[in-house]
This record gives sequence, structure tokens and C-alpha cells, in this order.
Amino acid sequence: MALSPRGTLSVETLDRSDSDLLDEEPWQATCEIRLPGRGPLATLSLRTCPFSRRGLHVVVPVPEPDTEHSMDVILVGSSELSAPASPRPCRDLLAYEVKVNQRDIEDMCICCGSFQVHTQHPLFEGGMCAPCKDKFLDCLFLYDDDGYQSYCSICCAGETLLICENPDCTRCYCFECVDTLVGPGTSGKVQAMSNWVCFLCLPFPRSGLLHRRRKWRGWLKAFCDRESENPLETYKTVPVWKREPVRVLSLFGNIRRELVSLGFLESGSAPGGLKHLDDVTDVVRRDVEGWGPFDLVYGSTPALGHACDHPPAWYLFQFHRVLQYARPRPGSQQPFFWMFVDNLVLSQDDQTVATRFLEADPVTIQDVCGRAVQNAVHVWSNIPAVRSRHSAPASREELTLLAQDRQRTKLPAQGPAKLVKNCFLPLREYFKYFSTGLTSSL
Repeated sequence: MALSPRGTLSVETLDRSDSDLLDEEPWQATCEIRLPGRGPLATLSLRTCPFSRRGLHVVVPVPEPDTEHSMDVILVGSSELSAPASPRPCRDLLAYEVKVNQRDIEDMCICCGSFQVHTQHPLFEGGMCAPCKDKFLDCLFLYDDDGYQSYCSICCAGETLLICENPDCTRCYCFECVDTLVGPGTSGKVQAMSNWVCFLCLPFPRSGLLHRRRKWRGWLKAFCDRESENPLETYKTVPVWKREPVRVLSLFGNIRRELVSLGFLESGSAPGGLKHLDDVTDVVRRDVEGWGPFDLVYGSTPALGHACDHPPAWYLFQFHRVLQYARPRPGSQQPFFWMFVDNLVLSQDDQTVATRFLEADPVTIQDVCGRAVQNAVHVWSNIPAVRSRHSAPASREELTLLAQDRQRTKLPAQGPAKLVKNCFLPLREYFKYFSTGLTSSL
């Protein structure tokens, strides 16, 4: 294609013999002619015919181009004239890139196959792009009602999951990750096994391309501390053989039933492991240190419809005071968790004070039936993944009306501990639990 001397564009085909042309099918393409910064000037429809001896000659008048500009000719709709686009990186090419092209797996996102690596995967050797990193942080510590993690431990996605059958493990892996990183057909073989142990529980570190990192618990803590926007510290998870039963201080609301149903406390009349206090007015530091040490401190405002013996803000300030008494000494590596739940009785100013005192932003957890909000709570906590359970379909006005309706009808609402029960499930990574008979009805 060339520009003619008098401002015309000449598009010609090369000479061909009759036999060559008769063997070809006619083709058609469209050309759009542009000058830089001026938009399209003309569109040509090009077509060759097998009966033409000289091919095709088209002359189109165009304005005289400026000497400092070049001309762009864009071909549209012709697969014969334009080169095919290079394929996008994908999971299917990951094994090929590593085994054939000798690409370092740390330079590829093992979650999606992207070459745009942002950081390294904390559990297995390999890279991780920014979108997959965000999804991993949001979903890693999310659990379903059955006590197992909600998403794949590699990509934090997946529709069909393989569950580790080690009784002390709650991790899952999606079919796609297993087939891509371990080997095609591996997921089917795992399904046929009577007792499958996952890649973080196996005694050997490598399975195909999937290589467990050494000291992956330290990698995971460093990853969360470095990449998470949450200013609260993430504690290093505890190996199974080092986990002890959780020791709980429950203020103003008793969460024994919820923790027993999750397996963190043994059932029965023995109180062991949990200290419950309704009134802490006269409690001092010496008392808390004598009862402790504690691993979890829980507090809440009274449920809607229940009588309050104190102003709503009193529960917040007393919780914060006792929380300081229960904290481990500076420099302690002991995992220590806390949660404060407001059952929609704190004013907006009180919620602002809570955020400043507890140094954490609140999340809203709701019980929704259809489109109607049945109950809701505001939660401040340092337990992993509590922020990921945040839901905010209801406006502040709707929550205010809900609270007023509860107060007016005097109907006792579902207790706050019931709504936040599943928020305690990530503690399985840190403490011993006694049973796995979880049901969604509890």
C-alpha cells in the first residue's frame, strides 16, 4: 500500500498467474484510513476475484497529508491480512511455561496464570497478582457453617472443592487448582480416595508444581501484615500439636452456648474455659489477672428489647477498661483476640468513640429475610476475616427504624452472639476444638 504523488491512495495486489487465482477463494476486507489526530477519512471495501489477472487496483482521493504526520491504515475483519493477537496468559499455560519455557513459577500468578506478579503466594511457591492478592486476603479465613473454609486455599475461589479429611484441618482446594498445579486428572483421583490429606498436611512438600513453602505459617503472617489494609496485627497460626483450649472472658453477654456448638468448649455443666461477668463495676486489674490469662475477650451491649441497667456507652467503656487488663504483656507472642458487639443501641457519636478507643473500624452483620432486615449488629474485632463478613444493604435510616421498632414492640431480638457465631470459626487455626458436629441450625 502506498501514497500516490497527487494525494491519492493506491492499493494494489501483486500479479498472479491464472492457475494461482483459480485455486483461491474470494476474500473481502475493510480498510479505514486515518490521519493522526483527524479521525477516519475514508473506508474501503476490498475484494479480490479469482478471474482477475491483475488483481485489484483502487484509487481513493484523500487530502494532502502534513509532512510531519504519517498515515495509519487499519484493517478490519480480515484474518488473512492481520497477524493473530498473542494469547493471554492463563492457568492452562502455567505448566507449559514452567516445564518447557523454563519460566520461574515465582514469576507467574499461580491463582490465575497472570505474568503481572505483585507479591508471592504465602502458602505455596509461586507469584500472586494484585487482584488475586486482594481476593486471598478477603476470603482465606472465611468459614461455612460446616466448619470448613469457604474457598480454595490456593486461589480463594472455586465452585467445587475437595475437603481435607485430616480431622484437625479445615482447608479446601478447588478442582482447577489441583488439576493445573498437581497434574491433569488429579481431582478425580482424589475423589476416588477414601481418606485424602491435603497439601499442607502431607509429610512431603511437593506435589507436581505445587510446592509447600517452608515455614509457611510465618510467610502467612508476614503476608497479611504487609499486604492487608487492616492496621491490626495478624497472629501466626498455631500448629495442631501446640494448640490449647481457648480461655474466654465474656462480659455482659454469655457466649458459652455458641462456643460449645462450635467445639471450642466442652459440653456439660463444668464451667471450665469461660468466665462470665454481667457487672464489672468493681472489677480491677488484679481480679482479671487472677482469673486469667485469657485468649478471647467478648463483650456486647444488651440485645434489643432487653432492659438496660446502664447507659449504652457504659458497656463500651467498661469493655475497653477490662480489655486493657486482659491483654498479654508487651512482646508476648500469645495470640489474643477480642470482640465487641453493639446491638444497635449505641448512638452515632458512641460508635465514633468506639472506633477511636478500640482502634478498629466497625462492620455490620445482618440477618436478612428476603429484602427485609430482621436484625443487625455492629462489630469491632481483631479476629481474622470479620471484616469480610461485612454487609451493608441496609441504610443507617433502616437500621435506626429497626432499632426503634424493636424497642417499641418489646420483642426480644435474636441475641448478638447468635449473629456473630461464625465469626469465631477462624480461631480453629489457633486453639484446640473438641467436636466437629456443626450444623447451621445452631
